[in-house]
Amino acid sequence: MASRADVEKLWPELAWIENPELRDQVTRTWELAFARSPLTPEDLLQIPFTLHVPNCTVSFMDHKRLVVHVALESAKKIGDFMADAMPVDMDVLVAGAILADVGKLLEYEKQDGESKQSARGQYLRHPFTGVALAMECGVPDAVCHIIATHAGEGNLVKRSAEAYIVHHADFMTYEPLVKGLKIQ
Repeated sequence: MASRADVEKLWPELAWIENPELRDQVTRTWELAFARSPLTPEDLLQIPFTLHVPNCTVSFMDHKRLVVHVALESAKKIGDFMADAMPVDMDVLVAGAILADVGKLLEYEKQDGESKQSARGQYLRHPFTGVALAMECGVPDAVCHIIATHAGEGNLVKRSAEAYIVHHADFMTYEPLVKGLKIQ
């Protein structure tokens, strides 16, 4: 089981959430996910961020932290150029980006040193389990919306501005690895 200190070490970006109650809810969600997962904080530094890219060399944490950084920088630029037309709640954005894949701790497991989909993950993808974990920790609906809609499942509903930003930050750092043109 991971401690609060373990979660804070994995996620220095938690400090970017200005609202202390929201920061605590996000941290507790990660603690709860670790309590229910066979994975450890060390595993997240090593396992691939996706099972859809054979021999993926990008770790879960490298990808997840990248998504948070890309989302935040994108939101800042949106604020610079079109803040009145598209206001972005930075706390909601950062919290949602940090929590987007928390459900993968229930979707993934390691067997014989290899990452694979868990039995639960065969029934429930990480957006569903992530929302369940977050709601249990009191995370606001606006943040749960980002978790629920960041992946393909979100293509069927209206997304908030924050959810669009996290979705695109996630997919722009995923789809080229899966579908991208390979030039030799």
